[in-house]
Amino acid sequence: MSIGRVGGSLSPYRHFTRNEWAALRADTPLTLTIDDLTKLQSINDPISVEEVIAIYLPLSRLLALYVAATQGLFKATQRFLGAEDGKVPYIIGVAGSVAVGKSTTARVLQALLSRWPNTPKVQLVTTDGFLYPNAVLERDGLMEKKGFPESYDHNALIRFLSDVKAGQPRVEAPVYSHLTYDVIPGESVVVDRPDILVFEGVNVLQPSRLSRDATEVPFVSDFFDFSVYLHAEDPVLERWYIDRFMRLRQTAFRDPKSYFRKYADLSDADAMSVARSIWSRINLRNLHENIFPTKARASLILTKGDTHRIERVALRKL
Repeated sequence: MSIGRVGGSLSPYRHFTRNEWAALRADTPLTLTIDDLTKLQSINDPISVEEVIAIYLPLSRLLALYVAATQGLFKATQRFLGAEDGKVPYIIGVAGSVAVGKSTTARVLQALLSRWPNTPKVQLVTTDGFLYPNAVLERDGLMEKKGFPESYDHNALIRFLSDVKAGQPRVEAPVYSHLTYDVIPGESVVVDRPDILVFEGVNVLQPSRLSRDATEVPFVSDFFDFSVYLHAEDPVLERWYIDRFMRLRQTAFRDPKSYFRKYADLSDADAMSVARSIWSRINLRNLHENIFPTKARASLILTKGDTHRIERVALRKL
């Protein structure tokens, strides 16, 4: 473990090799089976029991300490204020590029945290449902910027997180279909006062621009108690994206309702060309302009190698 200067400059993080981080598991029990992991992993994002033991069990142990400390601070504040506001959910943000494996990480975290001895209620929501509907994006010329900060209903995101953090019951979040590539009209998921909420999305660590008149402009990560950024190098991410695209041609893209049905019958060469174009025009640009610059705002950075194996961990100092 290295603490202090990294690359000649002071770092706000403690840096760990994979083995150093794995040693912090202590006696945290493994509560997931191989069958559980098979159900939790996303397409082209393999995860092994060994990965859970080495990376996610130490993280689960750390989060148990953080959640308990935050709950204790909240109760102490309540006593000081003479307030009885009920419980405040602990919110964990998960950020990173398209194809880096955010969905698998978020689902594994939800599964592990819900299996703590006190069996907390843990819910998972993604930001996809807060994208503007395709009709709005097309009207405003934003389809080529889907996933960029301006393609989200920021006000709806803030209202949702504000209500959840305030302990409001039955807060609704819109639902997105990766099949139709659009928000599903009239469908929602209900978040009902969980102990922990895992909130996943490419740009969840994106800050708002500061106002010139110092008015309060809240942004999504204001509501986070802890955040995780998944990182991999650009060429690796591109390969993972293209591999996933090619696999989906044989599965989801063949559904007649799929937005991407038009790509299912392309030749392999043409499909590869399309995938590379989408990656470079949209996803790589979004990564460079919006997502990667937020990496240093995360509480924890998990850096993956080219096999999806997490090789390095950086934990922000308190």
